[in-house]
Amino acid sequence: MSLYNALRRPVITEKSTLLAERGKYAFEVQESASKAFIKEAVEAAFGVGVTQVNVMSVKGKMKRYGRRPKARRSWRKAIVTLKEGDKIDLFASG
Repeated sequence: MSLYNALRRPVITEKSTLLAERGKYAFEVQESASKAFIKEAVEAAFGVGVTQVNVMSVKGKMKRYGRRPKARRSWRKAIVTLKEGDKIDLFASG
């Protein structure tokens, strides 16, 4: 697994944008990625310093499509805290 495959996508929700104001960013990561590997991946991808990584598993919700309920896939989320003064611009254009 390469560094850039560890991060799947940033999580853009109302709660994560409030966290971003405090220097914490949320990412969907691979299930097999460790905290140290996620830290290296964020530092390499965005050129920032990481002080802390918290990782959690998010269980897939049950949803109905027609008659039968199905479960969405479970995934893993990492909350990355950056060093003071660093920030990631997720909505950069150009």
